[in-house]
Amino acid sequence: MRAEEIREMADDEIRGRIAELEEERFRLRFRSATETLEDPLRFRVIRKDIARMKTVLRERELAAQTGAAAAKTTAAR
Repeated sequence: MRAEEIREMADDEIRGRIAELEEERFRLRFRSATETLEDPLRFRVIRKDIARMKTVLRERELAAQTGAAAAKTTAAR
């Protein structure tokens, strides 16, 4: 999933998708212990997608904090 696609999603959608991917990663880990996986690179893709989504959420948090801090400083003047 590309960062542009993630940025178009709402925060709740991103959190839900992260939960789904973490569940899939958990299942893959168990399956890999008992059998050979068809696509062993899927671990890498899932891990990177989760990281991208968490990064976008963090960017939004920081933007909100920065906006709130800027509003507070202008209101104090």
